[in-house]
Amino acid sequence: MPESVARQVLAFDFGTRRIGVAFGQQLLGTARPLTMLPARDGKPDWDRIAALLEEWRPDLLVVGLPLNMDGSENDMCARARKFGKRLHGRFHLPVEMADERLTSFEAKGEVMAAHGHQDFGRHGVDDLAAVLILETWFNQQSSP
Repeated sequence: MPESVARQVLAFDFGTRRIGVAFGQQLLGTARPLTMLPARDGKPDWDRIAALLEEWRPDLLVVGLPLNMDGSENDMCARARKFGKRLHGRFHLPVEMADERLTSFEAKGEVMAAHGHQDFGRHGVDDLAAVLILETWFNQQSSP
């Protein structure tokens, strides 16, 4: 079995106030939400990220890239790329960017369906968006 198929991956849904985190195994193609980390103007608590990396020991990190619907980049794309570069620089793990168009929208729909209202403060969407980012990335890896 190729080594690349058995990787453990952490995914990040980067935001300026919160960063959603999900964990998944590429062999199974499944992901699950882990946590939502607070951020100050996009700056995370690096110690909390270090603790997650120590606990989950991923082989790869995936960061969502919030492209516009037409595929063009925006200001948040630059910030997400900068976050990815900082992850790589601090923790020396490979980082890949993944198209995350509509993942937050889809995650909000899942929360509303489960809870019947828009209480996103208590039932956040960022960790669910990270799951969707990771599952999309897994599907892209398995496609020829």
